[in-house]
Amino acid sequence: MALLFAMQFVTAALRWALPREDPLREFFWAYHAPLGTTLFLLVLLRGAWGLINLRRRPAPHAGLIGRAALAGHLAIYALMVIVPTLRLIAAAGSTRGFSYLSIEIFAPRETKIAWMDAMAEWHGELGWILGLLVLGHIVMAVGWHHLVKRDGTLQRMT
Repeated sequence: MALLFAMQFVTAALRWALPREDPLREFFWAYHAPLGTTLFLLVLLRGAWGLINLRRRPAPHAGLIGRAALAGHLAIYALMVIVPTLRLIAAAGSTRGFSYLSIEIFAPRETKIAWMDAMAEWHGELGWILGLLVLGHIVMAVGWHHLVKRDGTLQRMT
């Protein structure tokens, strides 16, 4: 999943950084929606698995760091669900429709539904916020757990 998330951010960054008609931009952008949908399904499965196994999780860290870690994890998981949900809402209200693995999920509309289409803007903005939270998560895993505490958390994560 981490590799798929990295690819999602690469495809979005290339779409932002490269000129509109650049073939490399278009090549990578073609993978953004299928990868995102696959990730969304995997996140839902992993979330269900995590809830089922909630009692087996290690005890949370105490104090301020523990509360910050919990808030960070909750924000990451929430955005991993919210960001693709917003895009699916936008797709449901668009004139392009949406297909996944050649299965039509939403048929194209004759006219777009403005409030649904507006969700695409939030998808992008919150997606970059998710990216920043993921970077912070990586920094904490490497910096705090691996280099400072040396508690094996990074090994368990990988």
